[in-house]
Amino acid sequence: MAIQTSIQLFTIKDQLETDLEGSLKEVAARGFTAVEPYDFVRRAQPLADALSVAGLTAPSGHAFLASESFVNPDGSGTTLPVPSPAEVFAAAKVLGMDTVIDPYTEPARWETVEQIEETARLLNEAAAVGATVDVRVGYHNHAHELEAVFDGVTGLEVLAGLLDERVVLEVDLYWVARGGVDPVALLQRLGDRVIAVHAKDGTLDPALLSAYPPADQVAAGEGEVPLVEAIAAAPALELAIVEFDHFEGDLWDAIERSRVYLDEKVAG
Repeated sequence: MAIQTSIQLFTIKDQLETDLEGSLKEVAARGFTAVEPYDFVRRAQPLADALSVAGLTAPSGHAFLASESFVNPDGSGTTLPVPSPAEVFAAAKVLGMDTVIDPYTEPARWETVEQIEETARLLNEAAAVGATVDVRVGYHNHAHELEAVFDGVTGLEVLAGLLDERVVLEVDLYWVARGGVDPVALLQRLGDRVIAVHAKDGTLDPALLSAYPPADQVAAGEGEVPLVEAIAAAPALELAIVEFDHFEGDLWDAIERSRVYLDEKVAG
């Protein structure tokens, strides 16, 4: 299967809030044909309309499926209740989205195997609901799922072993590396469970390890994360997704450089 290059729209969250349609047109102008929306349930129809105008598709998106609340993306620090899986999948259908990825569970939920079992149960239940409307469910990692280790096995791999076969993984290669795990070896172990990656790069400078938002992220191919090798290790990969949590400099230029790198090295 051909790998498609996409972009996680959280990368341009500020621009989207001020000019949804114009920002998506700029994404298309930078050479993208696909995007990965976040927080899409509350604005499914306006987002679908803007994507159509820009000529973009949304094969995947981020929405919480294993949490009761989430931090408001407006930066206010407030929390919002999580829509039901049925509401999430209804919004996904409006957007033509066939895979919904849970983007985050708190580090405090990765301290015991029993906690991971509960997360797996919630994801499996969501996947059963999603299957009724042909929407696939997945999970996205940060560093803490790799830093949690149980009898020599990372928390993310423990989760993978508990998931229904219908549940897929979206592996953030930058956060894997920041978590101290080799992304190539991890994807080899996870095999065809991985259908998407966040092809995110960074210098991995130890002096910047504790910074949040991350201070070491760079355009794809310009850092120390083995993106191409990791992607080659994922036999069922469908999406290579550009993302920046934070970037100092010309963000649009870095976005386009990342897309060009991935298109040249892995897409097609």
